[in-house]
Amino acid sequence: MLEQRFDDGKIESIEEFQPPEKLYEGLIARVQKYHPSDDITMIEKAYNIAREAHKDQLRKSGEPYIIHPLCVSIILADLELDKETIAAGLLHDVVEDTILTKDEIDEQFGSDVALLVDGVTKLQSLQLPADYKDKTAEQLEMQAENLRKMFLAMAKDIRVILIKLADRLHNMRTLTHMPPEKQHRIAQETLDIYSPIAGRLGISKIKVELDDLSLKYLKPEIYRDLKEKVSEKKEEREAYVEKIAKDVEVAIKEAGIKGEVNGRVKHFFSIYKKMHNQGKTLDQIYDLFAVRIIVESVKDCYAALGIIHEMYKPIPGRFKDYIAMPKVNMYQSLHTTLIGPNGAPFEIQIRTFDMHRAAEYGIAAHWKYKEASDGKKIETQEEEKLVWLRQILEWQRDMSDNREFMNLLKSDLNLFSEDVYCFTPQGDVKNLQNGSTPIDFAYSVHSAVGNKMIGAKVNGKLVPIDYVIQNGDRIEILTSQNSKGPSRDWLAIAKSTSTKNKINQWFRSQQKEENVNHGKELIADYCRTKGIEISDITKNEYINIIVHKYGFHDWDAVLAAVGLGALKEGGIVNKLCELYEKDHKKNLTDEEVLAAANISNSPARINGSGNAIIVKGVHDVAVRFSRCCNPVPGDDIVGFVTRGRGVSIHRRDCVNVAEMTIEDKSRLIEARWENDGIIGSEKYTADIKIFANDRRGLLADVSRVLTENNISILSLNTRTSKQGLATMDTSFQVSSREELVTVTDKLRQIDSVIDIERSTG
Repeated sequence: MLEQRFDDGKIESIEEFQPPEKLYEGLIARVQKYHPSDDITMIEKAYNIAREAHKDQLRKSGEPYIIHPLCVSIILADLELDKETIAAGLLHDVVEDTILTKDEIDEQFGSDVALLVDGVTKLQSLQLPADYKDKTAEQLEMQAENLRKMFLAMAKDIRVILIKLADRLHNMRTLTHMPPEKQHRIAQETLDIYSPIAGRLGISKIKVELDDLSLKYLKPEIYRDLKEKVSEKKEEREAYVEKIAKDVEVAIKEAGIKGEVNGRVKHFFSIYKKMHNQGKTLDQIYDLFAVRIIVESVKDCYAALGIIHEMYKPIPGRFKDYIAMPKVNMYQSLHTTLIGPNGAPFEIQIRTFDMHRAAEYGIAAHWKYKEASDGKKIETQEEEKLVWLRQILEWQRDMSDNREFMNLLKSDLNLFSEDVYCFTPQGDVKNLQNGSTPIDFAYSVHSAVGNKMIGAKVNGKLVPIDYVIQNGDRIEILTSQNSKGPSRDWLAIAKSTSTKNKINQWFRSQQKEENVNHGKELIADYCRTKGIEISDITKNEYINIIVHKYGFHDWDAVLAAVGLGALKEGGIVNKLCELYEKDHKKNLTDEEVLAAANISNSPARINGSGNAIIVKGVHDVAVRFSRCCNPVPGDDIVGFVTRGRGVSIHRRDCVNVAEMTIEDKSRLIEARWENDGIIGSEKYTADIKIFANDRRGLLADVSRVLTENNISILSLNTRTSKQGLATMDTSFQVSSREELVTVTDKLRQIDSVIDIERSTG
């Protein structure tokens, strides 16, 4: 049987130009071809509800909106998916675009359909990255989070992404009705994300068309030129591949092998990639057509290969056995490139019917039906197909940095097409990315092997760690318990996304230990300067409350955050002190403090300060400035009646005041500056944060402004993020709030300074 297909790579869909009723009839005809049950009640009900829900809506093309969900369902039926998926395809837009709810769908179609529709609805609002390199940090965060949600939806039920791929395919087919800038964005997003996902799931039937349609809108001139040039010699090329196909068909039939032989044109994106990567013109690429042999068994595949190699001379190094060693997405086939009758190379692919179905439909091929004795559906799935998805989910759990997640995902989606096969010393096969090194091999065995690696042998000989693994290599990893762990240089050498993630995990683990130790030191130093006994406040019952309050897993995580600078050691210690004081009320109760206080408006002076503070209702009780917010004359202030230490003065915008419990807020008391904070000779400590784009000379400029204004600097600490944002924590002395405002205004005028804020606890 010889079947020939000479087209532009697109599965033509004339159904799109038919009225909804005809499309629906075509959908039912497709479903009944492969589904063992004649009961179409669910699909009919879904169609009627969708048609009613979308009855007043039109697409950009002006046609009724119901045509879109119908065409999406037809694509799903072409993949031979179950009735629940077909129904969800018909209903996938109703929750987002109409008044129908998820609960109503659940009630009428069951939880399976409702979950699928809900999953697709949540993906509808995700705008994925077209060119993430040009996005702001905020956009990157949002887009990475959207991708995370997509993969979580896929993990719950892979059919969610199958519906989304069908939705995207139909949108790409009708993209001509969109404005040019939107065409470009959607096409780029399709090429970057959706097409690779279709490839990862093994659905070449969808991937091929998404690739070609993306090329059509991203490189319209190249696409048109390519289409015209391929058409110019179409008849000549068709005659050439038809002769080869007929000769092959006769040869395998004479050998007693049953099967099909068909010729096909390679799709445009594949041709474009070959021209682009190899720097060739179309005239220099001869293998524009390929011959595919589909037989009944694996034994027949290898028998057909032998016959083909007798008929034509194979090109050395161009034979690939994906049957013995399948691709990452479980694709299986024999590929061989040969020299044809006129000296031009051509490709032949040999596979079984099952392999061909898996290659065309991928993960979708697993929703194949059998009818059990009780009439219930039995679903079969191959877990191996979902290995990649599980790996993505592991990355999500391990990585908090969205930018890093985006880079890893982008790399992994685009670099999976070529593989290299090598062996362990025991003879087990390892499937790695093309260009992988011994580092990738070591981490593919186990993270512990990679972390302890000190060298490698390939085929019994020592090799450098940047050696590029070749097909058939036998790799032995040398390890040592004395190894200090991976080097950061390995990140530039490793090829696999998974390997880089594991190396980064190791460094994050190491950095956490350093940050924990630094956090302990900061808290201990703070307690020493304040005369606080650290053993009193770090009891389990106190630190457990702090851990829960800040949403961390354990105390070490809190210490790491302090060491990293994400939390202030002063704030943590103050909270611990408050918890400690609540348990030790016997020292002096609120009532005792207030009873000892006489009603008086006499000013209370702090440590001999000339600028006194008037605290309402308090006389002859110790009054002190809180160090968490350092009030200066002119600030709006409030007093807090402590247990045994008098009254502490805070700024009203102090974080510690804002976070007080209702019980603690009942102990706040009015306070104000005597003489309304008029500038005197006394100096007060002020703390500010300066945010700036890092540059050479920034620190010197800040110091110069403070010095020129006769400001006494107490401390100045700077840290810079990976994104080049500098944060300066500086403490200095001023006479009043007015002087502080004057100084900060001058600091804002420094080049590169983005913002300045006053520390509030």
